[in-house]
Amino acid sequence: VQLVESGGGLVQAGGSLRLSCAASGLTFTRYAMGWFRRAPGKEREFVAAIRRSGSTTYDTDSVKGRFTISRDKAKNTVYLQMNSLKPEDTAVYYCAAGTYATSVWAQYDYWGQGTQVTVSS
Repeated sequence: VQLVESGGGLVQAGGSLRLSCAASGLTFTRYAMGWFRRAPGKEREFVAAIRRSGSTTYDTDSVKGRFTISRDKAKNTVYLQMNSLKPEDTAVYYCAAGTYATSVWAQYDYWGQGTQVTVSS
């Protein structure tokens, strides 16, 4: 199984980025997908997840209303559209695949290598 993230980079505050996570080696439609992030010196934290059905859940406090998770079953890819970025969004972003669209990172089975997002003020 491979999860490969892309789309990270350096952006100014208020800007946008779209992260992609291409999945292979698994039956994509059987998995929920999640996005997590880890900022320097902080614990890994939940960002968003999408169920097999396509319904979504977000970390309300930090990203809801600015980030949107989606999935393309034909491309075996999950996306994270990030708008109105803030310096505090700076982190390495990871995608994950698991049985449930949970905010608990330990409940995911597979992880990507991460992509760096840096938001300058």
